Amino acid sequence: MVQIHSTILKKTLPYQCTFGTFVRTHVILLFTLLICFCSVIQFSDHRRCFKSSQRSRKTLGHWSGEMAGDKTTSEDVRSSRVIRVVFLALLLDLLGFTLILPLLPSILDHYSQTGDGVYQSLQSVVDWFRGVVGVPMETKYNSVLFGGLIGSLYSLLQFLSSPITGALSDDYGRKPLLLLTTVSLMASYILWAFSHSFTIFLLSRVVGGICKGNVSLCTAIVADLPCPKARNKGMAMIGVAFSLGFTLGPLMGAYFALRLKDAEVFYQGPALLAVLFSLADLLFIFFMLPETLQKGASESSGIQHSGDLLFPVALFKFTALTRTQNPPSEQKMLHLKALGLVYFTYLFLFSGLEFTLSFLTHQRFQFSSMQQGKMFFFIGITMAVIQGGYARRIKPGHQIQTVSVAIISLIPAFLLIGIAWNLTLLYSGLFLYSFAAAIVVPCLSTQVSGHGSASQKGTVMGILRSLGALARALGPTVNIILCIWCNEMCLCGLKLKKHIIFHILYITVSPLCPAFLKSPGLACAEAGLE
Repeated sequence: MVQIHSTILKKTLPYQCTFGTFVRTHVILLFTLLICFCSVIQFSDHRRCFKSSQRSRKTLGHWSGEMAGDKTTSEDVRSSRVIRVVFLALLLDLLGFTLILPLLPSILDHYSQTGDGVYQSLQSVVDWFRGVVGVPMETKYNSVLFGGLIGSLYSLLQFLSSPITGALSDDYGRKPLLLLTTVSLMASYILWAFSHSFTIFLLSRVVGGICKGNVSLCTAIVADLPCPKARNKGMAMIGVAFSLGFTLGPLMGAYFALRLKDAEVFYQGPALLAVLFSLADLLFIFFMLPETLQKGASESSGIQHSGDLLFPVALFKFTALTRTQNPPSEQKMLHLKALGLVYFTYLFLFSGLEFTLSFLTHQRFQFSSMQQGKMFFFIGITMAVIQGGYARRIKPGHQIQTVSVAIISLIPAFLLIGIAWNLTLLYSGLFLYSFAAAIVVPCLSTQVSGHGSASQKGTVMGILRSLGALARALGPTVNIILCIWCNEMCLCGLKLKKHIIFHILYITVSPLCPAFLKSPGLACAEAGLE
C-alpha cells in the first residue's frame, strides 16, 4: 500500500473543505473505534482466562491438576499481554511511517524546483526507465514513477536488512533490537524534518529502509509465544495494526498537507509528529514489553554466514537455518521453502494490482482525492474487521485451507474490479480484495512461525519479511513492463486483459496452497505445534 497512498494528494485543492472535514471526522471515528476495539479485546481475554481457570478447577480436582490449570492460565494471560503490547507498539510505528505517504508527490514536486544534484541524477534514471517501457513523457507521470523509485528503494533496503535484524534478535534478544530499530527510525524522521535538500531527504529514507525491522521483530515476538492459538491471534492482530495504521496514517498526513500547504516547509509538521510517534513507541516498548526470547534459548543463529541472509537464492531456501546447531528436519525445510515461495509470489502479484488500483479508479471513474480516501478507508476498515473478528479465531491447522480460499477469492475480485462499470461492482470487488488481503499474510505468517526452534524464530520471520520486501520492490516494476509489453494499456495496466494475466497467474499459484494440506511436512509441523 506504500505506492497507492503516494498519489492521494494529487488535485487536492478543489476539494479542500470537504476533504478536510472528511479527514477530521474519520480520524476521530477511527480513534474511537480503536479504543473500543482494544477494550473489547482486553475484556474477551480476561473473560476467556476466567473461564479457562474455572474449567481447569472443575475438571482437575486434585492439587497437581490445579497447578497445571494455573500454569496454563498464567501462560494465556502473559501471551495476551504480549499481543496487546505488540499491537499498540506496531500501530504507533505504522502511524509514524504512513504519515509521509500522501505527502510524497508534493515533496518530490518541491525538491524538483530546488535544482538538487542528486534529484537530477535520479530524474535521469526515471527518464531512462520511461524510454525503456514506453511511458509517455508527461509531467503528470513524473511523481508517480519517481515515487515508485523511492518506494522500491525503500523495499529493497528492507529486503537486505530484515533477515539480518531477525538473526541478531536470535542472538541478543527481541527487545534490545526493537529498541535499537525504533531509535534509528526516530533518527530518520528527524532527518526528514530538517531535510532542506533532497540529499538529506533521500538519506532519511535510506536510514529508515535499513532500520525498518520493527515488523519482522514483532512477528518474531509473536512466534515466541508457546500456544499455536495465541500465535494465530497475534499474527491477526499484527494485520489489524497494519490495517488501522495504513488507514489512519495517510488521513492524518493528508490533513496536515491541507493545513500546511502554504507553509515554506510544509512537511516539517508531519515529520515532527512522526518523531513523537516514535518517541512514544520507544517509551512504550521500554516500559511495557517483556523479553520473549527464553533465557538459555539463544544460540548461533547463522549470522556469521551473512551471505545466507543477503542472497535471494539462499533466502528462498532458508539456508541460514541449516547453519544453526539445531536445524529443522528435511520435511519441515521443504514445507518452509514452499510457504516462502507462495508468500513471495502472492505479494509479487498482489503489489502489482495494489500499485495500479488508484490509477484505474482515477481514469475510469474520475475519482477525486476525497473519493480515493474513502476507497482506502473502506479497504482498511474491512481488513481490520475481518482480521479482528475472523482471522484471529482461525483454529490451528486450518490456516492453509483458509489461505487457499482467500487466494482463490482474488480471481472474482480482480474480475469485478477489471470489468466494473459502476461503483457497486467496484466495491464488491474491493470487498473480496480486502478479504484476501486480511487473511493471506497473517495466516502464512502463522504457519511459518511454527518452524524453527526458539532461538531461530527471529531468523525465520526476518527471512519471510525479506521475501515480502523483495516482492514489493519488484512487483510494481514488473507489472508496468508486463502490461506495456502486452500493449493493453496507456499506463500501469488499466484494461481487462491486464487483469486476466493476473488471474491466470493466481490460478497457477492457488493449487499450491491446498496441496500443502496433504504434505507430510505440514502434518509434522502441525503435530509439533499442538
